[in-house]
Amino acid sequence: MATSTPTARNFDIKDPSLAAAGNRRIEWAAREMPVLGQIRDTFSRTRPFEGVRLLGCAHITTETANLALTLQAGGANAVLCASNPLSTQDDVAAALVEAGIPVFAIKGEDDETYHRHIHLAIAHKPQLLIDDGADVVTILHKEYPELLPDLLGATEETTTGVIRERAMEAAGVLRFPVIAVNDADTKHFFDNRYGTGQSTIDGILRATNMLLAGRTVVVAGYGWCGKGIATRIRGMGSQVIVTEIDPIRALEAAMDGFMVETMERAAPKADLVVTATGNINVVDRHHFEALKDGAMLANSGHFNSEINLKALAEMSGEGRRTLRPFVEEYTFGDKSLIVLGEGRLINLAAAEGHPASVMDMSFANQALAAEYIVQQGRTLENRVYRVPEEIDRKIAELKLAAMKIAIDVLSPEQVHYLHSWEG
Repeated sequence: MATSTPTARNFDIKDPSLAAAGNRRIEWAAREMPVLGQIRDTFSRTRPFEGVRLLGCAHITTETANLALTLQAGGANAVLCASNPLSTQDDVAAALVEAGIPVFAIKGEDDETYHRHIHLAIAHKPQLLIDDGADVVTILHKEYPELLPDLLGATEETTTGVIRERAMEAAGVLRFPVIAVNDADTKHFFDNRYGTGQSTIDGILRATNMLLAGRTVVVAGYGWCGKGIATRIRGMGSQVIVTEIDPIRALEAAMDGFMVETMERAAPKADLVVTATGNINVVDRHHFEALKDGAMLANSGHFNSEINLKALAEMSGEGRRTLRPFVEEYTFGDKSLIVLGEGRLINLAAAEGHPASVMDMSFANQALAAEYIVQQGRTLENRVYRVPEEIDRKIAELKLAAMKIAIDVLSPEQVHYLHSWEG
C-alpha cells in the first residue's frame, strides 16, 4: 500500500499535477447532480457557512468534490480527509487542493498514514463535521476533548456511523448533535439501495471480469444496501442466498423470492460472498473452512472488518499472493479463497463508487443538514436527529423537477377529506 512522507504543506495528496484531469471529472459528475447545483447557487448568495471551519471525512470522489465546492461556495473554510484508505481518487484530491480546499488523502495509503491524515485534518479545529463512518466523531471524543465545546454538530452519511453515534448517545458521552443523513428517505431508499446495488457489482466486475450468470452468490445482510445488492445480482442471472440476523428482514427477503439461510449453511454453496451488515466477522474462520475452493469474498460495508481477514491470514500463512489489482488469493490446505479489494468497500476500492445522479440526493441532504445545524446554533441537544422532514421532501421535489417528472396535487376537497374524521 502507498505511504506518504511528512510534508510542510497544508495538504497531503499524491500528485498536484493531476488537478486538470480531476477538474474534468468533477465537471462531468456535476452534470448528474442538478439538485446539489441548485443548492450551490443558493449558498453562493446566502453564505450560510461564512467563517465556519468545516471538516469533511469522506470518500474523496467526484461527487464528494461537488459537495465540498458547494460548502465552499457557502462560505465554509473546509478541509477534507479520506474515510477509507482505498476510496480516494487522486486526481480529484488534486483538483480540490487547486480550488483552495486542503485535502489529506492518497489512494492506497497505509493505516498509519490514513490515521495521520485524520489528525492533520482535525488540526483545522473544526466547528462543523461531515463524517462518513464516525471515525472523526469518535476520535474527537477520545483524543481531543478540548475541541468539543466549539463543535456546533455533525452530519453522518453511513449506517455504520449512525450505529456508533447512537451508541454514544445511549452511553451519555455524545457531546454535540448529530444529524443522521443516512436515515433520510431521499438517502437510504436511493443511495443505499440503487447506488450500492449497482456500484457493488461494478467493483466486483472491474476487479474480476467474472460472469455472474449461473453463479451462487451469498449476500450477508438485507438492509437497504443488501436489498440493492441482492436484487441487482439476481438481475445478472445469479442464484442469490440471503443471510440475516433480523427476523423481519429475513422474512422480507424470503417474500422477495430469495433463499434465506444461515451463513454456515450457505457458505459451502457460495461462488461469491458479499457482506453488507456493518458488523464484524460476518464471514469468520469456520466459514472459511466451509467455503469451496476458489470462492470469492467481497465487502460492501463501511469497514474492512466484516470478513475476518486476520484469521484468514493466520490460516494461509505465507500462502498469499496478488493475482491482479484488488484480487488476492489466500491458500490453505488444499484450497484457496479470493478476497477482493482487501476486504474494503469493493465499490470504491475497485470502481468509482455510486453514480453521481444518486449521490445528488445524498449530498443535498448533507449540505442542507449542515446548514440546518448552523441555523439552529446551540439550540440542538447532544443527540442523534433525523433529517427534518421538510428538507427530505424538498430534496425529493427538486430531484423530480430536475428529472422533469410532475406529480398530482391534492385539491382542497381532498385535503379536507384526509384531515377530517367526519368524512
